[in-house]
Amino acid sequence: MAIRNDREYRNLGAFEKRDEDGEKSYIVTGYASTFEPYLLFEDSGVQFYERIEPTAFDAADMSDVVFLRDHEGQVLARTKNGLIELSTDGHGLFTRTNLGATESAREMFEDIDVGNYSQMSFSFVVEPETDRYEEQGDTITRIITRVKKIYDISAVAFPANPGTDIGVSFRSNFDGVIERRTAERLKAERMREILRLKAKLMKGRFYGN
Repeated sequence: MAIRNDREYRNLGAFEKRDEDGEKSYIVTGYASTFEPYLLFEDSGVQFYERIEPTAFDAADMSDVVFLRDHEGQVLARTKNGLIELSTDGHGLFTRTNLGATESAREMFEDIDVGNYSQMSFSFVVEPETDRYEEQGDTITRIITRVKKIYDISAVAFPANPGTDIGVSFRSNFDGVIERRTAERLKAERMREILRLKAKLMKGRFYGN
């Protein structure tokens, strides 16, 4: 499975390793997504956040989510065979994955265990026209109200960089808001310049009389 430009990718948390029934297991857990606002990037003094609503996953297609390394390569576990479990609680989208079924999956677990892969990422798409934006001063928050589908959960060595993001760019989600704010700023600057010129002209007329 290759990186897709029509999907969004987020790194939101670290894995936890879980021993069950008092014995070492190959179970890893964590939150693929949280319901708290998280900072995506900052540009020219403006902070761009994102928040996923607690009900956003209620109708999401999670029928065949796979576990991958860096969103690519061999499938190590999947929901269809019961090795991945997904559920929501008050904090976010909780995942429980059994990486003990195959040798490749166990190797992935060992990389997580020693810290080579410490972060969790997931890929998804948002249902069209189900996100909105809130602006408070120099803070803009994208609010996702419905996730259409989740494709994979991955162990990643490095979190995504907003400047060189894989898939749908963080910034592209804010293009419309940024363009509108830029247009409003330019309009305000033009108005100030017009008022300045009018004031200068009136001052010249006053002293000319």
